[in-house]
Amino acid sequence: MAAAELERLRMAGAGMAIAVLTSGGDAQGMNAAVRAVTRMGIYVGAKVFLIYEGYEGLVEGGDNIKQATWLSVSNIIQLGGTVIGSARCKAFTTHGITNLCVIGGDGSLTGADIFRAEWGGLLDELLRDGQISEEVAKANGRLNIVGLVGSIDNDFCGTDMTIGTDSALHRIMEVIDAITTTAQSHQRTFVLEVMGRHCGYLALVSGLASGADWLFIPESPPEDGWEDMMCERLGETRSRGSRLNIIIIAEGAIDRNGKPITSNYVKDLVVQRLGFDTRVTVLGHVQRGGTPSAFDRVLSSKMGMEAVMALLEATPDTPACVVSLSGNQSVRLPLMECVQVTKDVQKAMDEKRFDEAIQLRGRSFENNWNIYKMLAHQKPAQEKSPFSLAILNVGAPCCRHERGRPLGRAACERGGRAVPSPKNVRCFLQIREVGWHDVAGWLGRGGSMLDLHGKDRGERAEIQHPGSAGHRGVRGAGRAFGTGWEGQGSESAPRCHRREVASPAPLRGDTKEGWDQPWATGRFGTLLCPWQAYEGVLQLVEARGQYEELCIIMCVIPATISNNVPGTDFSLGSDTAVNAAMESCDRIKQSASGTKRRVFIVETMGGYCGYLSTVTGIAVGADAAYVYEDPFTIHDLKANVEHLTDKMKTDIQRGLVLRNEKCHEHYTTEFLYNLYSSEGKGIFDCRINVLGHLQQGGAPTPFDRNYGTKLGVKAVLWMSGEAAGGRVFANSADSACVIGLRKKVVAFSPVTELKKVTDFEHRLPQEQWWLNLRLMLKMLANYQISLTEYISGKMEHVTRRTLSIEKGF
Repeated sequence: MAAAELERLRMAGAGMAIAVLTSGGDAQGMNAAVRAVTRMGIYVGAKVFLIYEGYEGLVEGGDNIKQATWLSVSNIIQLGGTVIGSARCKAFTTHGITNLCVIGGDGSLTGADIFRAEWGGLLDELLRDGQISEEVAKANGRLNIVGLVGSIDNDFCGTDMTIGTDSALHRIMEVIDAITTTAQSHQRTFVLEVMGRHCGYLALVSGLASGADWLFIPESPPEDGWEDMMCERLGETRSRGSRLNIIIIAEGAIDRNGKPITSNYVKDLVVQRLGFDTRVTVLGHVQRGGTPSAFDRVLSSKMGMEAVMALLEATPDTPACVVSLSGNQSVRLPLMECVQVTKDVQKAMDEKRFDEAIQLRGRSFENNWNIYKMLAHQKPAQEKSPFSLAILNVGAPCCRHERGRPLGRAACERGGRAVPSPKNVRCFLQIREVGWHDVAGWLGRGGSMLDLHGKDRGERAEIQHPGSAGHRGVRGAGRAFGTGWEGQGSESAPRCHRREVASPAPLRGDTKEGWDQPWATGRFGTLLCPWQAYEGVLQLVEARGQYEELCIIMCVIPATISNNVPGTDFSLGSDTAVNAAMESCDRIKQSASGTKRRVFIVETMGGYCGYLSTVTGIAVGADAAYVYEDPFTIHDLKANVEHLTDKMKTDIQRGLVLRNEKCHEHYTTEFLYNLYSSEGKGIFDCRINVLGHLQQGGAPTPFDRNYGTKLGVKAVLWMSGEAAGGRVFANSADSACVIGLRKKVVAFSPVTELKKVTDFEHRLPQEQWWLNLRLMLKMLANYQISLTEYISGKMEHVTRRTLSIEKGF
C-alpha cells in the first residue's frame, strides 16, 4: 500500500469507535491481542472500548463496556487467559461503536457474523421503539467485523497457527519432559490425554516433538486390530532396552467405527496384555493456563495491529474477515469461508472420510502425520542403499538433537546408515555408526549430543586423503534414511596430496586411518549446521575443482540462536533462545514491581543480528531495542531517555531497554547504563543485566522440536533423491544447499546463490524479513512514528488448493 494511503487511513481513524471482546474458551495470548488492538486503535486516533465478559457483556452493556486508555492494557502481555473475561445494540449506539474486533474460536466468530447481519434490523427495532433517533441510526448504520482466532486446538482452517496453540504445546511438553524422568526411573508406561475434541493438532505435534510410541487423533482413527499392533510395538521397544513408553491420546480419539477410545481403556489394555506398570495423566485445563509463549505474544500483537488496519480499510461491501497467519505474514480471509471449511473437516470425519479430513486440515498437518508415522517405528527398507549419511554439528550448541534424531531415523527409514561425527569437523576421525534406537530420547535435550569445539569458527584446514575403507553411521536422518542405505568402502576414492583449503575448522588427516571415512569417498550426503557450516560448505563447494572427494551432496540445516543464516526465515534454536530471553525479562520486570522508577538495560546475544533483541522486545513490551540493522545516533538515545522520563510520570514507573551485543561499536551496554543513569538522575535509576549463555541453554521449545524434525526428514529425503542411482558425483550448484522455511514453504537454496545476498563481514543476510517487526515494537511502545513502512495484509480466499500448500509450521 502506498505511503500516502497509509497516512490517510491513519487520519481516518480519528472519530472511529472500536470495540474488542474475547469469547469462548480462553487461550494464552488473548491479552497480547487485546493490548495490540487497543494501542493500535488509539495510535490511529480512534476511541477503543473494552467489552468485559464476552457476548454477555455485549448484551448487558452498562459497566461491561468501558473506554480504554493506553495504560489500560499495560503489563498484561505476559498474562495468560483474558483480563476482560470471556450489547445490546443500544449499548453500542450509545458509544457510537461501529467496529468490532472479536477474539475467539469458530463459534464466537460465527456469532459475530450473525450479529453483523442482524445489525440493520436491530437498529430499525430501536428506532421504532423510540430508543434512538434517525440521526443516530444513520450514523451507526454499518457494523464492521474482524476476527482473531483464539483457540489452543489450532482447529480453524485457513491459518497456520491460532492464538494460544504454541503456549498450550509448551504446557504439554513441560509435562511430558517431567513425566519422562519418573517413567524411566520406574520403567513405566504413561498414557497422556491432551485436549482436542475435534482436532488432533495438539496430540500430533506433541507426539512428534516427544517421540511418542503411539498416538491417537480423531482425524485418523487406528486400523482394526490396533490393540495387537500397539502392544507388539510397546513390547518390542522394551525388549530393545527402553525403560518407558509414552502414549498420547487426543480427548476426541475414536476408532474406525466412531467409538471413543479413552485413556483408561488404553491403560487397561497395556496392563492386561503386557503387564507394564501403566499410569494415566489427563492434562485438562493446564493446557490453557500459564504465561503465553514468545510466539503467541508476537503472533497476537501482529494480528491485533492488522485487525485495526482491516477495520480502517473496511467498506460497505467488505465481508467480515479474520486475520490469519500465512508463513510469517498476516493475511485477511473471509470469515465464513474459513468457518465453512472448518465445518467440512468435521463432516468428513462424521462420514468416515478420514483421508479427506487429514487433507482439509492442510498440507502441514498432513506432513506432520506422515513424518510421525515414519519416525515412530522402524520399518524394514524395501531395498538397501549403497550410501551413507554423515551428520555433523559445527559452532555453538542450540537444540541440535531436534534434527539429529530425525536425521538418523530418516536415514534408517530410507535404508542407509547415519554417521555422526562426535566432535564435528575438527574430529572427523572420530566417527561411529548409529542405528534407529541410538537416537531415542534426544528430542527433549538442549545443546548437542555430538560434542562441539568452540574453536571451529572459520580457521583454515589441512585436508589429506591417503587411503580407503568403510563407513559408519545417527536418529532423525538415521530413521528417515536408514532402512535401505548402507555404508560402503572407499576403495575407488583417489588419493589427495596435502593442500591448504579454506574450511570451517582445522580438518586434518594425518594418518591413513583418519581418511578411511565416508568424508573422502564422494559417495554420501553430508549435513552440517549453523553460520560456520554455511560458510564452510560454501568454501568446500568452491574447492570441488581441486578435490573430487568434495563432489558430494551437502545440506546445511540452519541452527543458530542468532537466526542469521541466509536462505531461511527461522533458524533452529532461535525460538528457544527468544523464549529464554523473554522469561528472564519477565522476571526482571517482576522484580521491579515493588521498586518504582527503575530502568533495566538488558543485553542479548546474536552477534550483529538483532533478531533476538527485536522479537524479545515485542514479547515483553520493551521500551526500546537497539540493533545493528537499525542504525541509531545520540539523538535517538536522547529521545529514548526523554520517552522514559515521561513514562515515569505515569502509573507505570519502570522501563526495559534491550541491546543487541554488537549493535554499535561505541554505544556499549556500559555506555548506555552511564548515559541513562546520568540523564535520568533524580527521575529513575538503572540496572544492567547481561543474559549471556542462558539463551543457549534449557529444553528446546515445541516449535524447535517440530521444526528440527521436519527439516531433518526433508533434508534426508532431498539428499536421497539427489543420490539416486550409481556413485555420487555432485558438482552442480544445487547439490549443496541450505534448507529453510522461506515465507510459506520449506525450500532448498544453493549456497552459491546465497553468497550473492550475504554480508560475510557481519555474518548477516542482506535482507531480513523480521526488520518489518521493528515498526510494531516502536508503535506499541508509544513512539510517534510514520506508518509508511507498514506492510498491510491482503485479502485472500480459502480453497482446497490453498490448503494443499505447505506452510512449514
